[in-house]
Amino acid sequence: MRLRGQVTARVGWGLLLGLLLVALVAPWLAPYDPRVMHTPLLSPSPAHLLGTNDVGQDILSELLHGARFSLALAALASLLSTTFGSLVGVVAGYYPRLGFALMRVVDVFLAVPRFPLIIFLAAFLRPGFGTLLFFFVLFGWAKTARLLRARVLQERSADYINAAIVIGAGDRRILFRHLLPSVLGLALVRFIDEFQHVLLAESGLSFLGLGDPTVKSWGAILHYAFDYPIIFTSKVWLWWALPPGLAITLVMLVLMAAGFVLETHFNPKVRKRGRYVM
Repeated sequence: MRLRGQVTARVGWGLLLGLLLVALVAPWLAPYDPRVMHTPLLSPSPAHLLGTNDVGQDILSELLHGARFSLALAALASLLSTTFGSLVGVVAGYYPRLGFALMRVVDVFLAVPRFPLIIFLAAFLRPGFGTLLFFFVLFGWAKTARLLRARVLQERSADYINAAIVIGAGDRRILFRHLLPSVLGLALVRFIDEFQHVLLAESGLSFLGLGDPTVKSWGAILHYAFDYPIIFTSKVWLWWALPPGLAITLVMLVLMAAGFVLETHFNPKVRKRGRYVM
C-alpha cells in the first residue's frame, strides 16, 4: 500500500493519530477536572483558555475529556461492526446458499433507517457508552457485509483461489489465508466511513439530550451550550459552542481525507475510473 507519496494521506492519518493521542492523554492535558465549578461564564483568559460555561466548568477541560468519549465510542463501534461485517461478507461470498440467507438478513438491516431508530431506542433505554456501542454495532455491520460479499464473489473465480482448491486447501485456509486478506483494504475504507457515521450520530444524540448526562462528550457540550437562553445574543457562543463544533468538523475532514485516498487504492470502481487523482 504505497501511501507515502500521498500528501493527503500523510496529513490525514497524521492528524487522526494526533487527535487520538490527544484523546488518550486528555486527563493529563486538561488544566482542570471538567466537573469542578469555577466562576460562571468567564471569558477566555490565561487561567481558562476557552472560558467557562454557565455553571463554571472549564470548557477546554470539557473539550479534551469529551474527545475521549466521542472518539473512543466511534473507534470501538466502527472496529466491531467492521470486523463482524467483514466476517459475514466473506462467509456469504464463499458459500452461495448460506450467503443467500445471510443477505436477506442484511437486506432487513439495510432497509431500516439507522439514525431515527437509534433515536427511538435511545429515548426508552438507559443512555450510556454500552448502550450506544450496542446500537451502532447492531446497525453498522450490514453495509460492510454486502460490500465485502460482492468483492469475495469476484475473488472466488481468481486463479490463485482455483489453484488453492486444486492442491487441496481446506475452506478455512481459503477463507482466512486468501479471501479475508484480499478484502482488508475495503474493510479499512468501511471502517473510516463507519467512524464518521458514529461520530456524527453520537454527537447528534447527545445534542438532542439522548446521551448520558453524566458523561462529557462534544455533543453534550453543544447540547448545554444551545440550552443557554442568550447563547447567540452574546459572545458566549465563541468559546462555548464554536470549539466543539470545530472539533467535530476537524475530525470529519481528517477522516474524509484518509478515507478518500484509501478508496482510490482499494475500491476497484474508483480506481478504474481514475476520477480521483491525488
